This record gives sequence, C-alpha cells and structure tokens, in this order.
Amino acid sequence: MNQQPGPQPLTEEQWQAVVSNDASYDGHFFYAVKTTGIFCRPSCKSRPPKQEHIGLFHTPEQAVAAGYRPCKRCKPTGLRLPDEEWISLVTDYIDNHYAEPLTLDTLAAICHGTPYHLHRTFKKVKGKTPVEYIQDIRIEKAKAELIRTSKPVSEVGHGVGLSNTPYFITLFKKKTGHTPASYRHDPATRS
Repeated sequence: MNQQPGPQPLTEEQWQAVVSNDASYDGHFFYAVKTTGIFCRPSCKSRPPKQEHIGLFHTPEQAVAAGYRPCKRCKPTGLRLPDEEWISLVTDYIDNHYAEPLTLDTLAAICHGTPYHLHRTFKKVKGKTPVEYIQDIRIEKAKAELIRTSKPVSEVGHGVGLSNTPYFITLFKKKTGHTPASYRHDPATRS
C-alpha cells in the first residue's frame, strides 16, 4: 500500500512567515494544523497555532492526500471546504476539547473562520448553535460522571468545563429537568 507522507517540520524562517502572515511565501509551502486537520497558506489571517502542532506540505494536493482539509478563510486550494465537512471538524474539536474554555471567537480562530460565519453555518448544519452544542456535550459528560463516580457536584462541573457550580447546576437542571444530585441518586430521573 502506498502511504502518503505526513507533514514535514517547518524551518524557523517558515514559522516566522506563518506567524507574520507573510504572503510572499504563499505557493512555496502550506502549513497543516494537526489538532484541527486543516491546512493553510502562510498568509492566512487565522490565529497561528502552536508551533509543535503544525507541519509543512509543498503542495495543497499533498495536504489533501494526507487527510487535511483546506482552510475556509484562506482557501489554499482555491476551493471552499464544504460546510458539512467544516462543521464536522469543528464538532470533532469540541468533542475532544469540551472541558477547555471554548468561546465562539476561540472556535472561529482555531477552525479558521469568522465567528459570525461559524455561528450561522453551525446552526444551519447542526440545527443548534455552537454554544448549545458545547453545553449539550458537557451535560452528557457530566451525566456519565455523576453515575460513574461519587465526585462532588462542583468537581464534576469543573471536570466538564463548567467551573461555576451554581451555573453548572442551573444549566444541568435546564437541560435534564433535574439537579445533578437528584440525577445521581434517583435512577428514575435518568430515562
């Protein structure tokens, strides 16, 4: 089986081109972000990722062959990533980072779009906003944690990214109809 090569490390000069959005390097290389699965031109105006999370491809075709998707902001292939694929990348990122502080601005920067476009596209594709999706993921994870462990409610909330305990309890009750404590202790509430 012919295995496609992965991204190569960037030189310091290439890293500086990415950090400074230097358009003179466009066409010379493309950088791929391992944590999001997206690749960009050096001039992309998206927030630069951590240096250890990126690698280099010489052509967009190499990046696509290695499984990376083109950035919606800088369009390194000249084509736009389909909305469903872009939102799939965003939801994958949320699913893997739900316990971290996630805002619309943060997600837009990480996933190479604008907050407005991300919000509108996410709602169109998923039928809910990114914030609603994040809340749903966090509450589902909290439900599992409440059943599986005897950790205090505040610790469960903190573990799923909701460190404000009163807010966690209020959101949990809004989404499930029960407080975290009653959900944990009454199996009838889990249906």
